[in-house]
Amino acid sequence: MTGRRIMTAEDIRRATIRISHEIVEKHAGTDALALVGIQRRGVPLARRLAAAIRDNEGADIPVGALDITFYRDDLSLVAQQPIVKGTDIAFDLNGRTIVLVDDVLYTGRTIRAAMDALIDYGRPQAIRLAVLVDRGHRELPIRADHVGKNVPTSREEVVKVTLEEIDGEDAVEIERRPGLAALGGTAA
Repeated sequence: MTGRRIMTAEDIRRATIRISHEIVEKHAGTDALALVGIQRRGVPLARRLAAAIRDNEGADIPVGALDITFYRDDLSLVAQQPIVKGTDIAFDLNGRTIVLVDDVLYTGRTIRAAMDALIDYGRPQAIRLAVLVDRGHRELPIRADHVGKNVPTSREEVVKVTLEEIDGEDAVEIERRPGLAALGGTAA
């Protein structure tokens, strides 16, 4: 596999700040706003967005973590023993605008699963979506409200996001995996 870096740590920092401004602007403030990161890399991204909102607006936005493992429609294809990462939502979702946060938007199936999971915890007034990278190839009618970077890709490519909190560095790379599409694989 060969990788091509498309976002540096500085690019990710700038995108996070821009997205945080967009979220506040679209919501017309911070009242009844909350962020929920999709496990795994969506969680640190949600925390970064909340920190940027706090720095710019002086408001503490609640942040939660959502595990969608058992809501996936491809669970049987993913693993026989799925790894559950845990959900932690310590605030009431009812009546809030929830911004789901994820690293890569691809087919839309992860987001569909996240919305199903979120509804089990309450009834938000609205659900919005913020992603670091939108790579296209949607299979469901889902779009992001806030995007760090739109990246046209082929199905043979994989977008790999690394974050300091999990991987030790911030970067986004595109890797080419020959034959992935022919095998029916769908990596981020």
